[in-house]
Amino acid sequence: MTDSKYFTTTKKGEIFELKAELNSDKKEKKKEAVKKVIASMTVGKDVSALFPDVVNCMQTDNLELKKLVYLYLMNYAKSQPDMAIMAVNTFVKDCEDPNPLIRALAVRTMGCIRVDKITEYLCEPLRKCLKDEDPYVRKTAAVCVAKLHDINAQLVEDQGFLDTLKDLISDSNPMVVANAVAALSEIAESHPSSNLLDLNPQSINKLLTALNECTEWGQIFILDCLANYTPKDDREAQSICERVTPRLSHANSAVVLSAVKVLMKFMEMLSKDLDYYGTLLKKLAPPLVTLLSAEPELQYVALRNINLIVQKRPEILKHEMKVFFVKYNDPIYVKLEKLDIMIRLASQANIAQVLAELKEYATEVDVDFVRKAVRAIGRCAIKVEQSAERCVSTLLDLIQTKVNYVVQEAIVVIKDIFRKYPNKYESVIATLCENLDSLDEPEARAAMIWIVGEYAERIDNADELLESFLEGFHDESTQVQLQLLTAIVKLFLKKPTETQELVQQVLSLATQDSDNPDLRDRGYIYWRLLSTDPVAAKEVVLAEKPLISEETDLIEPTLLDELICYIGTLASVYHKPPSAFVEGGRGVVHKSLPPRTASSESTESPETAPAGAPPGEQLDVIPTQGDLLGDLLNLDLGPPVSGPPLATSSVQMGAVDLLGSGLDSLMGDEPEGIGTPNFVSPPATAVPANLGAPMGSGLSDLFDLTSGVGTLSGSYVAPKAVWLPAMKAKGLEISGTFTRQVGSISMDLQLTNKALQVMTDFAIQFNRNSFGLAPAAPLQVHAPLSPNQTVEISLPLNTVGSVMKMEPLNNLQVAVKNNIDVFYFSTLYPLHILFVEDGKMDRQMFLATWKDIPNENEAQFQIRDCPLNAEAVSSRLQSSNIFTVAKRNVEGQDMLYQSLKLTNGIWVLAELRIQPGNPSFMLSLKCRAPEVSQHVYQAYETILKN
Repeated sequence: MTDSKYFTTTKKGEIFELKAELNSDKKEKKKEAVKKVIASMTVGKDVSALFPDVVNCMQTDNLELKKLVYLYLMNYAKSQPDMAIMAVNTFVKDCEDPNPLIRALAVRTMGCIRVDKITEYLCEPLRKCLKDEDPYVRKTAAVCVAKLHDINAQLVEDQGFLDTLKDLISDSNPMVVANAVAALSEIAESHPSSNLLDLNPQSINKLLTALNECTEWGQIFILDCLANYTPKDDREAQSICERVTPRLSHANSAVVLSAVKVLMKFMEMLSKDLDYYGTLLKKLAPPLVTLLSAEPELQYVALRNINLIVQKRPEILKHEMKVFFVKYNDPIYVKLEKLDIMIRLASQANIAQVLAELKEYATEVDVDFVRKAVRAIGRCAIKVEQSAERCVSTLLDLIQTKVNYVVQEAIVVIKDIFRKYPNKYESVIATLCENLDSLDEPEARAAMIWIVGEYAERIDNADELLESFLEGFHDESTQVQLQLLTAIVKLFLKKPTETQELVQQVLSLATQDSDNPDLRDRGYIYWRLLSTDPVAAKEVVLAEKPLISEETDLIEPTLLDELICYIGTLASVYHKPPSAFVEGGRGVVHKSLPPRTASSESTESPETAPAGAPPGEQLDVIPTQGDLLGDLLNLDLGPPVSGPPLATSSVQMGAVDLLGSGLDSLMGDEPEGIGTPNFVSPPATAVPANLGAPMGSGLSDLFDLTSGVGTLSGSYVAPKAVWLPAMKAKGLEISGTFTRQVGSISMDLQLTNKALQVMTDFAIQFNRNSFGLAPAAPLQVHAPLSPNQTVEISLPLNTVGSVMKMEPLNNLQVAVKNNIDVFYFSTLYPLHILFVEDGKMDRQMFLATWKDIPNENEAQFQIRDCPLNAEAVSSRLQSSNIFTVAKRNVEGQDMLYQSLKLTNGIWVLAELRIQPGNPSFMLSLKCRAPEVSQHVYQAYETILKN
């Protein structure tokens, strides 16, 4: 009879009966009673009252009974810790039993009883079992050390179990080695700083020897451990790869993926010129293909891992396209994943095959799959230029099917094809326009509106088409409304006479009748542009579009490198690093591929920001120095151009603000051919007088921020220096400095007339610079500057000007004009004027970002002769927007962890080490744009020493 009888419901008072049976003299009756107790415990009944009676049954030679009692003990020891101590003697005794199975069972149960009171009694039996003659006991004891470490780490270290565990790596039995590695890896994960798995060539050799003989799970532990090792050179990497390669033919898919992970990691160190490198590529393909013949769930995991491998090394599977063709009975999740990999592997050699296959998929019944297939055709066109024509004709055939969702997807991808190949396939626009009425999805409607607006000059009835969309403007989604607004403005700029009413209608709908701030702002910017300067509007709205890239959905390189280190784990299925989905920091270590050898390809630029970077960080790689548009040093300057006079001062302020911050994002780049700086001299009533007034009566006074004090106690202000001596500027001497107060940057100028004639008509312009510094208002000199007269002016600045990387980074080239001539000078601005007020990172983000930024981006500096203590340093730096995120004391040293953020969104993280009584500090800086670090260090020096 089976054991199911124990699970049938029994009558009342069963606890009492069980108690009697447990104390019976008959062994069989005892065993039956314990089985009933375990059955009740399994279905959730509380049988803890029987604890002493069950524990009494431990004294038996019957292995089955002993196992059952131990099972009960594991479950209830936590709720009955005082009772559990009764069992300790039996454990100690069982650990010396002649039967190795009982010794192992005792040590395994000891590890599972998570009661602090008992742990210290278990140390002696565990020490004996770790040195037991039977390998089965030793391997069980190795795992027990990891469990004990989880309960009481200090005890394990004090008792020397970790050293015993390290010795087991050299054990003669491969299973003991595997379990020792697994236990050490587990402990090391919860204590990333401890160097437990101190791997060296000798220990690696022992692991590789054990690899061939242990069970499949033992092999996985060893392979995962090998993946954390960094070989000292390419020869060692090759030797390890040669010994791991046989694992690729293992039947267990987890072993195969772990082996692939090791090989993918060590291939980084091999030169592509080696014969072995080519051999290895060929060996990696068959096991990956074999994984695709497993059941669908395994296929999906394999495909997600292959997706990463193909992005890193597409050459491995470039000849295996056919295995990714979709089968009719594949589940949808497998189909979509295969489709993705097909596009990644598409090349000129196989594109015909791929397109034929995709066209077939587009006629399937599964809507999601068909949509993805149509999109895939478009991605192929963008990726393989030679196939673009064939792709476009395939898409047109699909549009002719008149299947609604197929037509809509086709229009979305054709828009991208137009962007990639301008002036090539516009002949198909007529066909697209025929399907206007059937479009009901926002993305398709927006794509169609973009096409009509972009090619309005080729479409005779473009105004009618756009007008038809305008009728239901308020019912459209935001995506469509924004696209419609831009398209009608484009149409107006191309056909102004015919579409004036239409543009006025859309602008009033967007600005007056809309609640959406994005739509309203875009409407106002267009309105302001069109009303003040239609030529500028044309240059902005009809600017040359940048070509779109081939692969828009590639994983960012540093994240991809990290995910390659996690092949075969959940991270490789989610395509996210463990820190993104594992709660709490325990066990999450950021991994990265080993550095490439010199003969290998160069590393990716450190400026590429990872997925987890703080908001705004992806956008701020500083552009490299290109050809210098409107170079200030060889300008052919015409007469000053006045800004268009506007009615009231408040409107002018709005215009400055609106066009300053909004236009920058709309403008692709500066239009070609700007030869002269457009000096803006102030219109009579344009700007409130206090904008260019001397310090102390500036904007801050409007909000009564200074309470009558001349300057705020804000960031450090350097004393004025002479930037342009009188002898170089026909008698005009310019001194100045930069300040930052309450989030506003100013250039504080002192102009002195050392000539014999009066100076008037002052204007100023900056050349393009690394951080887009530009005057936020015209240079105001209210009265003519008489001989020997000096005037002080505070010129407000913003950071929305044109950007170009300068050498050095903080170099600013300035042109100043007056009635006599135009003068040029350059000056270096201190970087701390660009440190923004919201530069304080929270601790978790700081920690994650510090780990995320590659180590090669870390720069170290020494700050000498600074007698301040940690508190004074922290408060002085905070006044210049360098914020202390955390502070701790390590071995008598004060460690300050700090963050700051530049106006263009670049974050800089710092660690400042201060030894009390020592005037020299150590500063470590980490940043995604490492060229900034030197200037941040100079800012630290300046702030702390003044």
